[in-house]
Order: sequence, then structure tokens, then C-alpha cells
Amino acid sequence: MIWNETFECMSREDMRRCQSRRLIDTVERVYHNVPFYRKKMQEMGVTPEDIHGIEDLPRLPFTTKKDLRDNYPYGLFAVPMSEIVRIHASSGTTGKPTVVGYTRKDLATWSEVMARTMTAAGITRHDFVHVAYGYGMFTGGFGAHGGAEKIGASVIPISGGNTRRQLQIMHDFGSTALACTPSYALHLAEALLESDYKRDEFKLRTGTFGAEPWTENMRREIEEKLRIKAIDIFGLSEIIGPGVSSECTCQDGLHVFEDHFVPEIIDPKTLEALPEGADGELVFTTITKEGLPLLRYRTYDLTSLDYSPCRCGRTLVRMKKCYGRSDDMLIIRGVNVFPSTVESVLLDMKETSPHYLLIVDRQSALDTLELQVEVDGNYFTDRISELQNLTNRIQHTMESALQVSLKVKLVEPKTIARSEGKAVRVIDKRKLS
Repeated sequence: MIWNETFECMSREDMRRCQSRRLIDTVERVYHNVPFYRKKMQEMGVTPEDIHGIEDLPRLPFTTKKDLRDNYPYGLFAVPMSEIVRIHASSGTTGKPTVVGYTRKDLATWSEVMARTMTAAGITRHDFVHVAYGYGMFTGGFGAHGGAEKIGASVIPISGGNTRRQLQIMHDFGSTALACTPSYALHLAEALLESDYKRDEFKLRTGTFGAEPWTENMRREIEEKLRIKAIDIFGLSEIIGPGVSSECTCQDGLHVFEDHFVPEIIDPKTLEALPEGADGELVFTTITKEGLPLLRYRTYDLTSLDYSPCRCGRTLVRMKKCYGRSDDMLIIRGVNVFPSTVESVLLDMKETSPHYLLIVDRQSALDTLELQVEVDGNYFTDRISELQNLTNRIQHTMESALQVSLKVKLVEPKTIARSEGKAVRVIDKRKLS
């Protein structure tokens, strides 16, 4: 199923013409309406008249999260506040939040791209969409809600938290589609197994999961435990919220809705554009946003782009599942460590659960890394020798995968705190400048 064939199945030539036309208009608006961009472009010696099409993207300045925080709260808005009808803020953990504003047209765009996302996941007007993303300043709940309503589905806006009630509502209301973070989907799966409910009593068949990185192994875990199709979705509050890109049921890359958001891949060190198919940092330019249009916004997410058509019939460029970030990866004694690698290793081991915690510290000027991991309840034992053998095996496997030494600490099932939002996987106790 395809929601908007006109744009989702457009030829590459027509897409480039559409993007070029919209980019030229966006550059004109931000130059005249956003002092930050006017100053940036003047410093680079660029005017709107120099931008003739999408091929001129590299001539434009980058935007970073720091720029949004430096212009907190409304300094990058391109319309008067009287035209802003919704305000959200990103769930940043340090510094000021990044504030985003939406005009009525922006909200319509958001519902449109989320309708495409829902349809790509196989959700129709006959479904009951259980939205367990948080509602509030975080964009997840409202984004999923708007898309589900747009396609005519029945929305169950339960928001996050109260897992026991989530299961009751899911069971009694006949939820067929789940929208939440992947870590919370696993948490719900665990709670279901421990409840008095039987999985056969539920109608759940598909789910759209985003807001945090997750691996193919975690996908398999969710699909096996909940018996659903797990669809990866991607978004950033700064760009629109959820709905920037989404997998279809082929699960072969995330379709970027590039008639609204133009992607680039750059080298995070040189900032130069990379060729098609190369791995690098993902950058987005919004070309239809009114309230907060952004030029070349650095996501710091690492991925690659595939411009070949998908088996589903969509011609939109596909981005691979993000495998890490260029800014918040852990550097342990000079080695780059991605938490997603840790998760992937653990999910290949039947004795462990997918819940873990990485604790980074510094002792005598030397970085230390401790991995706390839950033992699966089916394999937990009081025999010290068996636990020590498992510890040694995890440590050996993990050090081979990460190329850095670490300490492994096994903990009992259910002792690592569960998250109903984004899972906390790393605690960095170092004082890094």
C-alpha cells in the first residue's frame, strides 16, 4: 500500500525538479526572514540568487543543534509568532532544549508524512493504533496520532507509562498497531509474558518503532515476542518529528520523504559531500517547512543512502538503519565504541536479555568500561562456576567485537531500570571537556 503515489513513486528527474523549486523558495525565505541565515550566507558570500537548484546545496551553510540553542527559543523561526500554532521541544539531556514551532501548514505536512509512514507499515483505516509514545513537548505521541487520524484509523492515545494499564487497554480495545520506542516494545513484551494474559487474546499485528537506535537483533526479538511486524521509523524534532523516513513492509531501508526533506551524506570530519552509497553523517534540508525551516541540519547520525527503487514500488531514496552517531559515540582509550554493537552481541547470546548498561569512568587518567548485563530468567543460576563461565564468555566476545577491554558484571533479571521513553544505555562518569 502507498499513501501518496504522486510523490512516493516520482521519477528521479521529477523529484530533483520538485526539490530544486522548493529549495530556491526556502532559501529566499530564510535569507530575508531569519537573521542567523542571512548573516551566515553573507559571511560565505552567497545570496539567494546563487542557488539555482538542488545541486547548489553544498554552497549553503550547515546548521547544528548548538545553533538552535544559541538562538533559543524562537530566534530561528521564519514567521511571526502569530502564525505559530504549536510549539514542541526536543528531549535533549544537556543544555537548553531545542525549540520547534509549527504553522498550520507545517502540521498538515507532519500529518501527511506520518500518514505515509503508517501506510508503509501496512496500517489502514480499519486499524486501532495504540500510541504509547509520550504526549507533550516530545513530538512522538502527537506525530503518530496525527498520521493515524489522517489515514482514518482509530487512535488510542494512551501515551507512555503504566504498563499494566497498557496491556489491559491493548487487550480490551483490540489494538492492532503499536507505536512506541523499541525498548518500550520489549518492555511490554516482557510484561505480557509475566501477565495473566495470553498472546493469542491480542489482535496486535504490526508496530512502528523509533526515537532511539535499535538493531536487527532487537527487531527479531520484538517480532518473536510480540508476534508482529516491527517497522523502523526515523525522525528528528528539529526537522518535523517522527515522519522524516520510514521502512515499508519490505524492511529494506527507510524511505526518506524527500519531497519535504532533502538528505545528504557528508564526511563528519571534512564536511565534504560523499558519493552515493558511502557511509557518513546524515544531513537534512527542509524544503516545505514554514515555521522552522533548516538548511543542511547536521543530525550526527551515521548511515548511507540508496537511490535504487524499492520492491514495494516506491522510488524515494532509502537510508539504511543508523548504526551510530558521529558525536556521542564513546571513545574508550582511543577506540570508538557504539552501544548498538554491544546490543547486537548480547542479543546473539541466549543466556542474556537485551537490557544492559555501559558505565564509563576514569581512574588514574585511564578510561574504564564496565558492562552490566541481565541474565535471562531461564538461565539464571546460583552456581558460581556457571556464572563465571558466562561472564568470561561475554567478556571475550565483547572485547573481540569492540576491540577494547572491559569489565563484565552479571546482574539478576529485572534489576536494570526499564525506560518508558528512550532507553538509558550509557552512564559516562568521566569529566570530559
